[in-house]
Amino acid sequence: MAGYKPKVISLTKRTGQTFGFYLRVERDEEGHLIRCLEMGGPAELAGMKDGDRILRVNGTFVDGLSHSEVVDLVRNSGASVTFHILDEASYKQAKAQGVNLSKPESTTVANGVAKQAPKPKLCYMVKSSSGYGFSLRSVNGEPGLFMYEVIPGSVADKAGVKDNDRLLEVNGENIETHDQAVDKIKLAVSSIMFLLVDEETDKYYQNKRVKIGSWLATAKYLPHKPRIIDMTKGTDGYGFLLREEPNQTGHFIKDIDRGSPAERTGLKEMDRLVAVEGNEVDGCSHEQVVDRIRQSGKKCCLLVVDKDTDEMYKQGKVSPMLYWEEMKDSNSPPSYTEAISLPATIRPATPVQEEEEELKPKLCKMERTSVGYGFHLNGIQGVFGQHIKEVVKGGAADRAGLQDDDIVVEVNGVNVEEKGHEEVVAIIRNSGNSLEMLVAKKSVYDQLKAKQVTITRLLLRETSEVQVHTADTPRGIKEERHHEEARPETPTEQARERNPSVSSSSSQESFEERL
Repeated sequence: MAGYKPKVISLTKRTGQTFGFYLRVERDEEGHLIRCLEMGGPAELAGMKDGDRILRVNGTFVDGLSHSEVVDLVRNSGASVTFHILDEASYKQAKAQGVNLSKPESTTVANGVAKQAPKPKLCYMVKSSSGYGFSLRSVNGEPGLFMYEVIPGSVADKAGVKDNDRLLEVNGENIETHDQAVDKIKLAVSSIMFLLVDEETDKYYQNKRVKIGSWLATAKYLPHKPRIIDMTKGTDGYGFLLREEPNQTGHFIKDIDRGSPAERTGLKEMDRLVAVEGNEVDGCSHEQVVDRIRQSGKKCCLLVVDKDTDEMYKQGKVSPMLYWEEMKDSNSPPSYTEAISLPATIRPATPVQEEEEELKPKLCKMERTSVGYGFHLNGIQGVFGQHIKEVVKGGAADRAGLQDDDIVVEVNGVNVEEKGHEEVVAIIRNSGNSLEMLVAKKSVYDQLKAKQVTITRLLLRETSEVQVHTADTPRGIKEERHHEEARPETPTEQARERNPSVSSSSSQESFEERL
């Protein structure tokens, strides 16, 4: 957005008071306009002008949203709200020049807050058997709640939580009292997202009188990362299908061709597409998204999230675009670059019969040999969920039916879905010379969970149990502390039925709302 510097204005109102302006959309005028400023009201005193356009509300880009959606964002902010504002002349000039206003401006001024301002942090935690590993305290005479007694090596410590951090949000919702925070944490059950600010950062924004929200935060502490995919088109395209799924919101990657640019750059089945060339596509129709990809020319940059990453960001009520903006501001954003450009295509969506997958787990029994079982157990410290990697061909695990990327459900009859990596490793090591694992192929696991089916041995038939095999294997269990991406499976028959959504468009009527 070179040459255009939006103002960032934070407004606060008292009970029964308005922010002191009308929000309008008008015939033959683009954008969300500020009109009828109340003399001496919060908006006028903060520097808003008649005809200014609102670009963002609390960090959410709104230029393409409907009037009612923007009104809801403002009203749901409560007594305080932060706007990115562009004056009328600059807005019209930017539109005429085709400037992408959704991209962050490197020299944006935020009520005097420069780009180099310190950032609050988002911290995501998955509860272990010993809890999260922190306590909450309040200080007499000081507003807010603070973290203390953060246990070294605990879930909280690994998530980036520090003593004396001030707690602002729990799962995307503001908290004000100790009891309110405790209730929200209890309701979260197994995982939680905090917005925290250290003492220095807190004072910085207080001095600038700027409201602190997740739109200002860093995502660097979050364990699951969106992925920036840079692709170069082959003579026939990129090699994947873009779909809208029934009962799911968004645009999803499907049917990736083997050896295609899509596969080589790290796209995965059922990744959700967040943005094309830095432009968010939520709210766009299927046809609009496909057009954006095609208009990118020979190279295209996508921002995608897998299921775990998507759910984590949704839990915190924050957009993955936060990660995009942070990475694009850095000198060397991480991306997945293809090794060879091969022919492929974005195929039109046409319905084809898909072969149904049998939704059953597997019970795998094996005997330890002199060199172990012959597989690796992968997981992330402090995060639930373990999966199988590097199954040795011909080894005990292979002969028992274990496969790479199988999700571990039970070990020796004990459910381990909500146990940490260290706990599961300990159970396996303490199992003696025999091991029994209930596992499920990742696609089967995801489908059963989506149907809210509890995965137990009751789903098995007697004949489906894998028999015990013993064989010499070249290696045993190796503890892995890092997360590995599963390779895409061989593409199934193309399931291409499409359900286009209706995108928001500018109305020819005039609307206004007093805010």
